[in-house]
Amino acid sequence: MNHYEVIKSLFAQTLAERPDSYIVEELFTRFPSIADLMTVTEQELMQIKGIGKVRAKQILAALELAKKLNAPAEAPYIIRSPRDVAQLLIPEMRYLQVEHIVALFLNTKNGLIAKETISIGSLSSSILHPRELFKAAIKRSSASIIVAHNHPSGNPIPSSEDIQITKRLVESGNIIGIEVLDHIIIGGNQFYSLKEQGLI
Repeated sequence: MNHYEVIKSLFAQTLAERPDSYIVEELFTRFPSIADLMTVTEQELMQIKGIGKVRAKQILAALELAKKLNAPAEAPYIIRSPRDVAQLLIPEMRYLQVEHIVALFLNTKNGLIAKETISIGSLSSSILHPRELFKAAIKRSSASIIVAHNHPSGNPIPSSEDIQITKRLVESGNIIGIEVLDHIIIGGNQFYSLKEQGLI
């Protein structure tokens, strides 16, 4: 089914008419090309017998839907550096009053597939089980993961526990085949990359 037939079918369903009805046929007679249809106005539609204000709005809504369906998919956010992660996460994590662990699931080109909160902890600590993280990564067919969490104190320096957990995650990822690229800690407007500091 080509674009023309898809839109014709969409109109027929929107207006509860047959695809070969007078109204649908007249629409395509007056506006023979896709470009004509995509730029049609409410007033132009209402000149067709059987199309009032309500039906004109329905047709325009159907055309808007058709535009969105044909729009190219939005390119994924590409992670090129720890700063890219920080710019993505600081606005939403800097004010959190308890620790949140967030995972960024990436494709083979480091494009962001999904972002998910994996764990929410107490004021000073959060619990992260590798099983939960990698289960979510496998579900999304991730090639790699970046883990991030916030320090409500505003100090992004990692604790010894942060470092130990990160090493466990990296080891688990190596076994499973999903690389843990980095662990970013957010503290206020600052961030700390364990990868940049040679701790991964």
